[in-house]
Amino acid sequence: MKCRCQSEAVATTSENKPSESLWIGGSSVGIALWFVLYRQLVPFSEWIVSLLPIEKGSSFGEAVTFFFYDTPKVLMLLTLVVFAMSVIRSFFLPERTRAMLAGKNEGLGNIAAACLGIVTPFCSCSAVPLFIGFVSAGVPLGVTFSFLISAPMVNEVALGLLFGLVGWKVALAYLAFGLAVAIVAGWVIGRFHLEGWLEDWVRNARAGTASLPTAQISAVGRIHEGINAVREIVGKVWPWMIAGIAAGAFIHGYAPAELLATIMGKDAWWSVPASVAVGVPMYSNAAGIIPIVEALLGKGAALGTVLSFMMAVTALSLPEAIILRKVLSLRLILVYFGVVACGILAVGYLFNALFV
Repeated sequence: MKCRCQSEAVATTSENKPSESLWIGGSSVGIALWFVLYRQLVPFSEWIVSLLPIEKGSSFGEAVTFFFYDTPKVLMLLTLVVFAMSVIRSFFLPERTRAMLAGKNEGLGNIAAACLGIVTPFCSCSAVPLFIGFVSAGVPLGVTFSFLISAPMVNEVALGLLFGLVGWKVALAYLAFGLAVAIVAGWVIGRFHLEGWLEDWVRNARAGTASLPTAQISAVGRIHEGINAVREIVGKVWPWMIAGIAAGAFIHGYAPAELLATIMGKDAWWSVPASVAVGVPMYSNAAGIIPIVEALLGKGAALGTVLSFMMAVTALSLPEAIILRKVLSLRLILVYFGVVACGILAVGYLFNALFV
């Protein structure tokens, strides 16, 4: 009986190894195929437009060309970034993140929280449980806010799409300044010692030990995590993405470059606060807003003005405030919005000064 069990175990192990190799090999082939297809997007979009009865060089023609080029481009970038970062995220479960931040002092804790926000799962619907989990685990309020600011604003989707659409310099600068806003804003909020402005039921939560998951995820399991994330996230955001690309195509084809340069140019000092004021009531994600960013930049809008608009949309949306109202008092939400808005304004003016 013992020999039979051992032989069955060996057989099971030998069956798993080819399966794991097939998954890893198939994923590698898929990634290689992605790069091959990505290099063909320009001729593909030009071929599609050539089949349509559209006058080349017209405003409508420019808008259609932009749409047919950017739609597969953004979809492919989004798929690759979500898959890759979901595999990385499998090493950063919420329980592990909470345990890493618990007990951290302000300053170093703000830096760690902002950096963890880049690779940790986060969306509006998860803000409340994450916030409660962090507070109950003893994470300082300011450190928690650094995480909450960084995760939606400086996430992997935003960085990946910025890199693919407008270049590594802009993506790197956005990463640096976005982290700076999250770190400094969280530190400032922590200096105010506003724990008394939390809702009573959150403030009365008792600190508990943050346990780490003991289960180990296999390589195949991590690939499954990536595939499931692509299905879930891309499935949810593609309507926003199409709407953003359509808006970007309209701007690209019809918006006069001179008008946009006047309204959103660096010489218009009021353009940065105006872009933040316009962005706050809007609700979108990085996949939906970045095609608009690309179109605005192509028409001569100032980089700082456009990115401050993007930061306001992703980090200071009114729907997010409504959800956070469950755990934060109105006064604390106003402080949160005010501090982050000041940081975004500073980043906008700084971008306009640095990038000519």
